[in-house]
Amino acid sequence: MNTAQQASFSLLQWGITPWTVLALALLPLLLLMRFQRTYPTMRCVYLCAFVFALSLPIAWMPDWWWMIPATVGAVTALVAAIDLVTLPPVAGIEIVRTMLRVASLASRHPVQIAVLNRSGRTIRGRVTDDCPDGLELTPAERELVLPTGKRATLDFSFRPQRRGAYSLEYVYLALRSRLGLWQQMHRLQNPAELHVYPDIKQIGEYALLARTNRLSQIGVRRTRKVGQDNNFERLRDYQRDDNYRHIDWRTTARRQKLTVRQFQTDQSQRVIFLLDCGRMMTNQFEGLSLLDYAFNASLMLSYVALDQGDSVGMLCFSDRVHTYVPPAGGRRHMNRLLHAGFNQFPQLVQSRYDEAFLYLSRHCRRRSLVVLVTNVIDQVNADQIYNYMHNLVGCHLPLVVLMRDHRVFQAADHPYPDPAVLYRSAAAAQILLWRHQVIRRMESSGTLTLDVFPEEMTSPLVNRYLDIKARHLL
Repeated sequence: MNTAQQASFSLLQWGITPWTVLALALLPLLLLMRFQRTYPTMRCVYLCAFVFALSLPIAWMPDWWWMIPATVGAVTALVAAIDLVTLPPVAGIEIVRTMLRVASLASRHPVQIAVLNRSGRTIRGRVTDDCPDGLELTPAERELVLPTGKRATLDFSFRPQRRGAYSLEYVYLALRSRLGLWQQMHRLQNPAELHVYPDIKQIGEYALLARTNRLSQIGVRRTRKVGQDNNFERLRDYQRDDNYRHIDWRTTARRQKLTVRQFQTDQSQRVIFLLDCGRMMTNQFEGLSLLDYAFNASLMLSYVALDQGDSVGMLCFSDRVHTYVPPAGGRRHMNRLLHAGFNQFPQLVQSRYDEAFLYLSRHCRRRSLVVLVTNVIDQVNADQIYNYMHNLVGCHLPLVVLMRDHRVFQAADHPYPDPAVLYRSAAAAQILLWRHQVIRRMESSGTLTLDVFPEEMTSPLVNRYLDIKARHLL
């Protein structure tokens, strides 16, 4: 029996097996991972793999060969233990997140994370920010090498994928040891709130085109007003872009200066949006739900109506009433409308039209333009919308905006001799025919309707509103 065999036999007599040695070696590592959140890096794994590879040919090597992997393993364990002590204490590290509280949907939102090192050691590692579902963080993480007493600022950016309120709880820090054999994970509490609102660039575009008289570029047409819809307000000096038909020639002759009559529009009209947040609005197109398109178009029309001097209100509902903004005027009212709807999402529940219209009847008794934005997919839903909107005729002016489904229209417009495709096209055509009958039934009862694709909703809705004002339907 050689020396290696004698040593192995002695260890077995004491109950020490290779599995016992492996368990004793892994126990400190498991304790570090469980209680200190300290993990070996890939560099440490490669070193252990090298030691393991040296021990494989022991059966074919001389008796003294076992001393080589044992010595290398002992040196590796010693170096790893010493390197573990070089991890900097997290108590001396301060992290502060700086960002604006308000962001726009699908737009980059800059975030800065400031790191101050007071630990007495140079810190090396990676820093990343909290990223709830619906936010995209760029870059995912940043490397950090910061000497003691120094301060570093790391730049990140969020790209929101949906509206709503987000809670950022922590900043994550992964510290590496001096030789890079260990990394320690830390979760530093740094709470913050981020409110993501719809991208309202279209409102700025509308304001710019309105000032330059080019609204036709976004599909808003000039509506010819019927009769005298303005009340005389005052006389003023003629300006270059005034209508020459408004020139008061008698006053001009008396003053010896071009003078025009200025009119003011009746500002007593009101618009109230009823946004369906139920299952009818859960379909998506190009990454946005039908409710997102409805909310964007409602904000655009709200801006136009407020600019016209009207009052605007909003009611969001599904199986209950979520939020209600009473009608009010003024440019500042846009902020209240934005804040009321930015955190509303479509839910897979049946919408309660009875509760929504009962709430409306209790809180809005003055005649208003009631705009219901929803969708119809079955006869039960269509009958409910018809009954409640028909009851508004007389005391209010109801307008139903129905959102089209691209898949149904594409299936009906592209038949194919294949039986499966042909049957699907026939079913889609039958759905569209039924939808047309539902719309005609609503129109015959005195309810205004608008049937549009979601991405094309804004311009037709604004045009319908301007047409209603021009025809004095309110």
